[in-house]
Amino acid sequence: MIAMHTSPAAQPATADAGGLNVAVLGVAAELALRDVQVDLVTRATGLPSERELLPGVTLREVPAGEPGPLAKERLPEVTDEFGEEIARLARVRHYDVLHAHYWLSGIAALPVAIELDRPLVQSFHTVGVMKNALAGEGQAPEPVRRLRSETFLATQADAVIAASSAEATVLIDDVGALPDRTWIIPPGVDLDLFSPRAFVSHASTRISLGLEPDRPIVVIAGRVQALKGHELAVRALAELHTLRGWAPLLVVAGEVTPGDDGFAGQLRALATELGVGADVRFVGALHRDALADLFAAADLTIVPSFSETFGLVALESAASGTPVLAYRTGGLSESVVDGVSGLLLGTREPRYWATEMALLIEDDERRTALGVTARAHAERFTWGAAAASLLGVYASIRR
Repeated sequence: MIAMHTSPAAQPATADAGGLNVAVLGVAAELALRDVQVDLVTRATGLPSERELLPGVTLREVPAGEPGPLAKERLPEVTDEFGEEIARLARVRHYDVLHAHYWLSGIAALPVAIELDRPLVQSFHTVGVMKNALAGEGQAPEPVRRLRSETFLATQADAVIAASSAEATVLIDDVGALPDRTWIIPPGVDLDLFSPRAFVSHASTRISLGLEPDRPIVVIAGRVQALKGHELAVRALAELHTLRGWAPLLVVAGEVTPGDDGFAGQLRALATELGVGADVRFVGALHRDALADLFAAADLTIVPSFSETFGLVALESAASGTPVLAYRTGGLSESVVDGVSGLLLGTREPRYWATEMALLIEDDERRTALGVTARAHAERFTWGAAAASLLGVYASIRR
């Protein structure tokens, strides 16, 4: 499994780490339980190294380009060098399948797959044309190089994995993936980690994050970037204060994506301008167990993203017994079942979001019932099921 631009071991919601990292590790662990030896190959940002993350799962950090972190827009410059390192490993390790995650990994791995006659599986995780079509005003479009590379990979890979039918439709209709080589395999969720917690855990979570003990909590989790819709969350918070005379705590869990360094400051300034600066708490990227505690302690999770190929945060919140308020876009229409695991909104009007937040927070019985059905919905998605489906794909293309 190849993840060039971000180490699968990196903490999600930091730098460029996100759902891809969670998905790669989740599937790798389950493949290892099924006696598959998995190498996770990534670009080293320090000294090249290798270490066993889990029995049967080895992280291999290889050099490519100048040492140290490299801006994401410069990574295409070193795909050839990274590909040479993949080839070196492949000759020694005798891989049966190369599975590339994100387009940069695919561009690096495809020549190796051709040279060594090994099947290539491609997971995009985010699709450039999909992001461009749904981007908000002022958001920079994805570069032409990425769009052309994704089209090339979609036609050349032996199998393309989509996380949702929405992503599969875009890949086939707009990117050029072949229908008979495109598979839909939804991600899973760690149902033991993300689960409803006792009140004592809720109280300790509030204390550890410096949150008041008696105020409702609304969480927005993930990298802090314009694409994730944080501005809408802040504006909805202000509208709620106007409509009801009170506001919950909006807890922002995540770090700013490199290149968007000023965005968090803009959010703080906006919150202050709208009179809700004291109601927005930036807690940074949380470790997985702390994030699970926060979801369980929250009254509501909101996912106002402009674009999501699936929406793993929504699934993790549902598994924690916390309903989700999400924008009806892309894969969120599949990760969130309207009226079961939360509500899907077809508008980005802040007042409408504020009204729905208020109605859910004020109605304990309805919110509790949604939490129960949300957990039941999440239980349909496991990393074991995802790994089993992937093994079926690998078997069908293995040479």
